Formats: sequence, structure tokens, C-alpha cells
Amino acid sequence: MHRKVSVDRWHAGARDDRVDFVAEEVPVALTYNRHAHVVMMATPSDLEDFALGFSLSEGIVRDPSELLAVRVLERDQGLEVAMTVSSQAQETLSRQRRNLAGRTGCGLCGAESIEQAMRRPEPVSNALRLPPSAIQQAVEALDAGHPLQSRTGAVHCAGWFDLRRGLVHAREDVGRHNALDKLIGCLARAGFEKTTGFVVVSSRASYEMVYKASAVGSELLVAVSAPTALAITFAGQAGMTLVGFARPGRHNVYTFPERIMDSGETTHDV
Repeated sequence: MHRKVSVDRWHAGARDDRVDFVAEEVPVALTYNRHAHVVMMATPSDLEDFALGFSLSEGIVRDPSELLAVRVLERDQGLEVAMTVSSQAQETLSRQRRNLAGRTGCGLCGAESIEQAMRRPEPVSNALRLPPSAIQQAVEALDAGHPLQSRTGAVHCAGWFDLRRGLVHAREDVGRHNALDKLIGCLARAGFEKTTGFVVVSSRASYEMVYKASAVGSELLVAVSAPTALAITFAGQAGMTLVGFARPGRHNVYTFPERIMDSGETTHDV
């Protein structure tokens, strides 16, 4: 999801004409049962995964079966993802009373109260055990699963790293929250074992990223950049291990370091 543009490139005081690749970013309206809910600026790919992942991480549906149908429709200035949800999910939407107008990856736009914005994360289980080398492997694999970023330099990536199989799923978007929602939707469709893998993201770890990762049951969130103080607090509340500054040869563990063992002989509890 990119386009070619002509640019004047200046380097070391010299100018030349080049072709550059830029990421697409379009308004994507999410509607439920023909009612507008949110407009997000997003990369127009994997939108069915985005629809399901957003619905799950926002608590609109509790199970993928409650999302009955998804259609992607072209509109004059963007796209509409038209979803049909169950009557139970429609009741949840009615209670939320949210009508968002979001920026790229905005996690708080349109929240009606501090309490609504500061929802507590879902608690995760405590079965995952892994060696430190798995974190380094996940970061390296995420780079390989990040083709749009390699070409444009403008998008984030979220991936699921399985301790047995490596990086099995990855999704990209101009918004880090969108990329994670796309991954959540992908995982929900594919079916996955929560205790044998973890989420790795190419961005910083904000509290919304912890919240969304907990919604899919990930016991570990690995971010290549820094966590925020609130993300650390939320990870503590969820029982989640939070890793930041995950770069080649180094990383920082902020919560529940006991999941990451010194020995690589045992990778997970059964």
C-alpha cells in the first residue's frame, strides 16, 4: 500500500531527481449496523483484520463470532468498513455512546470521561517462559516482516512471535495502534496458542498498546522503543511482562522479569 512520487533529492550539497515510495494514508470509517462509530487515518490494507481487532480490543465484541459480516466500501474521500454485529454487541455500543473522530492511531479521541479513557487492562495468565535470546530473535524477525516500512520508512509493524515457529503473523500500518489491532484481528481469525508466543511492536509502548495486547491475552509485550510510565503501571495491573528498548543485543525488562529466564533450555510451561 504505497505509491511512487517524484522528488528532488539533496545529498551532500548535490541535487538529483529520484523516485520515492510513500505509504498510503486514508480516512477509514468504521460503522456498526449502519451507525457511524469512528474514523481512523490508516493504511488501507488488511481492513477485515482491522475491523475485528478493533472490535475486540475496544470490547465491542467479546468473541469473533459476534462480528457477523464485514464489507469494505469505497467512499468519495476514503473507505468505509461496514460491520454487522450481533444484538449483544449492538447493546454494548449503545452503552458506550461513543462517536470518535480519530487521528492516526489515536487511542483517546472521543472518550467521554477519564474513567472511559482509563479502562483497566484484562489480566493475563502466567504460563509463558522464554530465554532472553527469544526477544532478540523476535526483533530481528520483525524487521524481516516489515516490507512496507523498509520501502517507505513511514509505518509501524506488530507481530506475533511463536517460540517454536518464529514470527508467524505481522501487520503494518501508519498508526501503531492500527497495526496492533490488525494483528489482533489476524490472530483471532487464525487461532493461536497464547502461552507459546508474544506480541512484538516496532513502536514505543504506550498504555493503549499494553491495553490492546492484554485484550488478546499476550503475557509479554516487546517494544523497540521506550515505554511510558502509564504503560508500565498498566502492565503491572495486567500481570504482563513489558520489555522496551529492544534492539540488537540489548533490551530492558520493566515488569515481571521472572518470565524471561537466564537459561534457554526451557521455553514455556505446558
